[in-house]
Amino acid sequence: MTQRSGPTTPPADRAGAVVQLRGASFGYARQPVLTGVDLTVHHGEVLAVRGANGTGKSTLVRGLLGLAEVLAGEVLLFGRPRGTGRDRHRVGYVPQRHTVAGTLPVTVRELVSSGRLTRLRTWQSFGAADRCAVDCALEGVGLAGFDRRPLAELSGGQQRRALVARALADDPELLVLDEPTAGVDAASQRVLAATLAGLAATGTTIVVVVHDPGPLAEVVTRTVSPSGTPAAPAAGARAC
Repeated sequence: MTQRSGPTTPPADRAGAVVQLRGASFGYARQPVLTGVDLTVHHGEVLAVRGANGTGKSTLVRGLLGLAEVLAGEVLLFGRPRGTGRDRHRVGYVPQRHTVAGTLPVTVRELVSSGRLTRLRTWQSFGAADRCAVDCALEGVGLAGFDRRPLAELSGGQQRRALVARALADDPELLVLDEPTAGVDAASQRVLAATLAGLAATGTTIVVVVHDPGPLAEVVTRTVSPSGTPAAPAAGARAC
């Protein structure tokens, strides 16, 4: 993947690795959940991490994002050790939750706009580019006409799509989604599948945790288990 060049950052091959796990072990409070994971995710892949409940799917993606402890091994993002903070705006994350708390007093636009904060310096305010990014993110998930609606008034599937839009607003190069279709209505699942297909066509790298791929199966290019080993392909998934 092309890295943004700086004084000491050489350009990288866009076909190179976006994520590299080498003998990585992840856990919580020093207690391992996954051990010895080797996994490489290349630029433009749509990787599904598939497995039964309790097998460590969420821990794997939380580990590569710095939300679970790295107990052993190496974790690289964009060719650099994870945790440097330099690439935070290059990663979008949709956590595993089905709905937003009904008491959260924000509109859909306000939620999605918060996804742009990593790109703003402390003295900057929203500009035309930021507003355009938010508009595009809302349109991409089929919520363009809902931007002024209170978030609490949306259905569970629509709230889930709003969370995806918040991640998209930052124009990430790597998008990580944890069980995005769980508990979501069929219409929202289809919209999400179309959104991810469009992102994949532009070269965005996507890692998605799934129990059952459902309509996402046709978007996925490779499926692995939480240990990083190949998993049984989902129906409709394309061969690598």
